[in-house]
Amino acid sequence: MSKTCIVIVGPTAVGKTACAIDLAKILGTKIISADSRQCYRELNIGVAKPTEQELRSVHHYFINSHSIHDEVNAAVFEKFALAAVDEIFGEHDTAVMVGGTGLYINAFCNGLDEIPVIVPGIREGLIKSYQEYGLDWLQEQVKNKDFDYFDDGEILNPQRLMRALEVKLSTGRSIKTFQTHQKNNRPFSIIRVGIELPRADLYHRIDQRVDEMINNGLEEEAKKLIDFQQLNSLNTVGYQEMFSLIEGKSTLSNAIDRIKKNTHHYAKRQLTWFKKDTGTRWVIPGDCSQILEFAGL
Repeated sequence: MSKTCIVIVGPTAVGKTACAIDLAKILGTKIISADSRQCYRELNIGVAKPTEQELRSVHHYFINSHSIHDEVNAAVFEKFALAAVDEIFGEHDTAVMVGGTGLYINAFCNGLDEIPVIVPGIREGLIKSYQEYGLDWLQEQVKNKDFDYFDDGEILNPQRLMRALEVKLSTGRSIKTFQTHQKNNRPFSIIRVGIELPRADLYHRIDQRVDEMINNGLEEEAKKLIDFQQLNSLNTVGYQEMFSLIEGKSTLSNAIDRIKKNTHHYAKRQLTWFKKDTGTRWVIPGDCSQILEFAGL
């Protein structure tokens, strides 16, 4: 029988984790997480990791696999995930991947373009300037130095903006010139399934999740991490707002509202990314039977 990886995508809080676990149990297989933050051992509440019970019920790769001090990117994930899926296929005909980090999923499914060499120190300097001057400053820098990217890139995503800027400053070339989008064929089948909800329902679930994070101790978790807030691994929604609260720059109510608002924006960007792939088939949460039908299982 041919080998197949079912890749479950969708916005944050839509129900991907529960769906992947149910599917993996039905198939008797394992899961590869494609989340750029759940891989960090030090991050828990703010990244909505699967519970200990869920992790015990199905083996997950790429969760608690790295430290916040490690360099983790799409290239690292591609190598890790290909090794993991090869290991799974040694025992099973089907693997499950689940996550909301579009760049990681694209790296696994299609491979990566040429990776430009970055001059040491540039990324650190950009992070420091971004933290001091904010998103508007970062957007203006990219607009002036790499307008090709600014014209149709993810200009609301600081990580993508800093990446475009560091490539331009290091190589003198637009990051667009490295994005050839030449697909690498994988020696196994890939079935991409998206999970979605009406926007109002999704935003309600996001707000509920944020409230649960606060009640479960997100502020205390952030206090333990604040000395490392300059790390790229912590430049993410949830922790940045908590750092502002801890430093007295925000009230708790304001921090919670900002986390909810920023997560709404993030979920919208995720959907925009995943909807670009016309081969992705979309279902509502919990519909494992339709996913199995898509995969011919």
